[in-house]
Amino acid sequence: MKANKGKTCTREREFLYKFNAGNQRLVLTVPLKFPVQENANHLHGRLMLLHNLPCFIENDLKQSLSQFIEGESIKDYDKEAEAALEAVKSGEVDMHQLANAWAKAYTETTLEHARPEEPSWDEDFADVYHDLIHSPASETLLNLEHNYFVSISELISERDVELKKLRERQGAEMDKVMQELGKSLTDQDVNALAAQHFESQQVLENKWTSELKQSTAIQKQEYQEWVIKLHQDLKNPNNSSISEEIKVQPSQLRESVEGNGRIYEEQRQLEESFTIHLGAQLKTMHNLRLLRADILDFCKHKRNHRSGVKLHRLQTALSLYSTSLCGLVLLVDNRISSYSGIKRDSVNRNGGNEDKSKNIERNQSNILPGEFYITRHSNLSEIHVAFHLCVDDNVRSGNITARDPAIMGLRNILKVCCTHDITTISIPLLLVHDMSEEMTIPWCLKRAELVFKCVKGFMMEMASWDGGISRTVQFLVPQTISEEMFYQLSNMLPQIFRVSSTLTLTSKH
Repeated sequence: MKANKGKTCTREREFLYKFNAGNQRLVLTVPLKFPVQENANHLHGRLMLLHNLPCFIENDLKQSLSQFIEGESIKDYDKEAEAALEAVKSGEVDMHQLANAWAKAYTETTLEHARPEEPSWDEDFADVYHDLIHSPASETLLNLEHNYFVSISELISERDVELKKLRERQGAEMDKVMQELGKSLTDQDVNALAAQHFESQQVLENKWTSELKQSTAIQKQEYQEWVIKLHQDLKNPNNSSISEEIKVQPSQLRESVEGNGRIYEEQRQLEESFTIHLGAQLKTMHNLRLLRADILDFCKHKRNHRSGVKLHRLQTALSLYSTSLCGLVLLVDNRISSYSGIKRDSVNRNGGNEDKSKNIERNQSNILPGEFYITRHSNLSEIHVAFHLCVDDNVRSGNITARDPAIMGLRNILKVCCTHDITTISIPLLLVHDMSEEMTIPWCLKRAELVFKCVKGFMMEMASWDGGISRTVQFLVPQTISEEMFYQLSNMLPQIFRVSSTLTLTSKH
């Protein structure tokens, strides 16, 4: 056991407890090291379990143990205090130096004496951006962001094409080698070629990763400098160039094109909205939505209509530095550093620009089902925060319970939402992003009922977490689900949640 700071050292003392069990007089002897680091209640519980002590002495043992620890600790504190006073009296310790140390500690730990914190550059930029996005310059800001996004998207498309060509060429080379295997070539030749191919892919991927990182860094710096300059110019009423700076020129806007050459198209969504009140005494109103949509629609930039700024993107930008943030739950595997499936798609939607790379470089270890990591975003279509929730193949089975790691992960995500001003959260209702053959109608209904009921319970807990703040929870189902199934889920939701009904008042004549 480690000693406390300063001159405190560990001392061992015996705790004696005598009790009668029938005609027997028993004594419990426990060696304790002081200062005691363990909680007295935990120590008491361990003693009861370890020595199989009778339950009728439980309360008396706890009281005796607590009194013993408290009494011995006070004796040690008194001895230390007397030794410290003697050191001051004998001149071993400088009284003025001690007084200065106390004064410094007091001023550093007392709020009224603390120096006001100087605002950081990030906080200053947040204020500047918030002012501009609520000004006539908002459309120009969003269109500049969009052009940056298109530039990165083009780079990603070029990277994908180059990697595809490399793999095709390597595949052809490997096929030729395999045809000669056992004739003029051996297994060693095949392994050498495979290693060469792998190295070539790594070199090419590293090259593109470096280029994308450099491009996004340049864009970020240019954007921040331009925002600061525009804000300063707006403060100068005599600056005649302001109107030109914030003028929107649709002809300069660039269309975002997917890798196959098609412009992002809006897909038809099914949506049902509900208003509910939850709480025992003080009820809180919440908004619920059930949507059939591609979950990445909340991340990707929509088609850039030349008639003006996209409303979804504008709303997201207006609330970027606010207490009304929007979050999304993405289901991922346990490999933080991999870019496959939904993770790879989400990175491409974001133009390869997200701040989780800093965490990836520091931690290459895998995470467990139910755990999640968070990425923050400023240029996605409808969200500011993405919760990457780790799930395994168990979510595709039909026998998960309310204690499943994925369900408990949702609870922890909602708790983070309460403590970090995220008032809108989108959740995959079926805990999957794509439908498969085993997901029958009974499977979907059972899974939806479980998630609805668990989320309702978590939302009722929110009142104790944040004092009862109105929130919006969006339940998302895959785009491939049938309309019939969607409306069955829609009918289930008001049966589980208490949906507010409309009261029509009529006057009597």
